[in-house]
Amino acid sequence: MPSNAQRRQAAKRKLERQLARRAERERKRRQRNIGLTALGVIVAIGVGVALWAVNSGDDESATTAEGETEQSSEYAALPAGRAEPLAESVNCAYPADGREPSRPVEPPRTEGILTSGEANTDISVSVETTQGNIGMILHNSESPCTVNSFLSLAAQGYFDNTDCHRLTTSPTLEVLQCGDPTGTGSGGPGYQFANEFPTDQFAADDPASQEPMTYPRGTLAMANAGPGTNGSQFFLVYGDSVLPPQYTVFGTIDETGLATLDKIAAEGVAGGGADGKPAAATSLTSVRMD
Repeated sequence: MPSNAQRRQAAKRKLERQLARRAERERKRRQRNIGLTALGVIVAIGVGVALWAVNSGDDESATTAEGETEQSSEYAALPAGRAEPLAESVNCAYPADGREPSRPVEPPRTEGILTSGEANTDISVSVETTQGNIGMILHNSESPCTVNSFLSLAAQGYFDNTDCHRLTTSPTLEVLQCGDPTGTGSGGPGYQFANEFPTDQFAADDPASQEPMTYPRGTLAMANAGPGTNGSQFFLVYGDSVLPPQYTVFGTIDETGLATLDKIAAEGVAGGGADGKPAAATSLTSVRMD
């Protein structure tokens, strides 16, 4: 059985091949229409770097000469909601992933997870960090098993006093990644679970499931190392980002939270570059339901 590292590398290689083909198609299209410009090269390379970055995160807008984002016209928007509404309650599965939990933690309950009702559709969560508050609204009606896991971990103090280990500032990927108590990008809760929204829109073998989409500013989503490998790591999107719909969206970030993320992003990555630990060291001090 392949190890987690081998699965991550296989997923990385697969995405790199797909992105290379997409970049080649884009290059030829631009040659036909306007010729190959420096901007075209930046777009092709930027998308490749962005998608690899979040896909390897368990161990993801092109910019004009004037600096204005023009990503949204090139990539599909995320669907408005699930392909089919869920039942009033669902059962979830959280099988062990073969690794020791980064902190002692009990898996979430698995049966009778409510998806609707005033108290269960949109759930407000307050995240206190060393850089400021980040308010979240969790979308239980779209990704109930993800929300159930997140709330279970939060209630057990799993996220408390943990570092956000990764900031990405690529033009096509602007995210802060958190949720690993080890601060290395390789930690997790010792269990894993399946993707939900927007992966539910596609059959497993549908090529469209790998086509990049725009994850808009304010999106809250899970990091993973391939299908079915969600654990505890999540990312917060502070600028429209290009990703295949293989990262479960389970909430949105409020304006206060976005202001906090903007402040962190403005300091950039420690040591320079576009991907690494945030220069403004950021720790989650408390994650609780409001």
